[in-house]
Amino acid sequence: MLITSTWKEGKTFKMIPTDADCPYVECIYDPQIKVLAVIGAITKDVFHMMPKLDANGDPEMRKSPGRDGTPFKQERRTIETFQEYYLEERSEIEAFIKHFAHNSESYDYAKYLDMEVSTTDIPNFPTLSVTE
Repeated sequence: MLITSTWKEGKTFKMIPTDADCPYVECIYDPQIKVLAVIGAITKDVFHMMPKLDANGDPEMRKSPGRDGTPFKQERRTIETFQEYYLEERSEIEAFIKHFAHNSESYDYAKYLDMEVSTTDIPNFPTLSVTE
């Protein structure tokens, strides 16, 4: 089902499951980079560096910062995460929406696909400045 939501500082649309057999957990469209992020229902095990915890559950501190600058000890852990997909082509985004969203005919998702976003609206967007 398509719903209206907020992403960063602006409005966008999300897709939420309405059936237990839905192949995704959530989808959200980012109008700034024009990508539909799909969080699939399939999980996978992924390695992540996690803070090493002491007996109290607090991160163990290092004597000096690590190579990556972290002040605490880390260990490699396997974490179960959802598979992610990123649809970039407008035709593929529209086909995905039409295939899965039961309200795709009545919801105006095209206004978000057509939305023009200025790069000045994007925080930390690299800009090129020319000085003479």
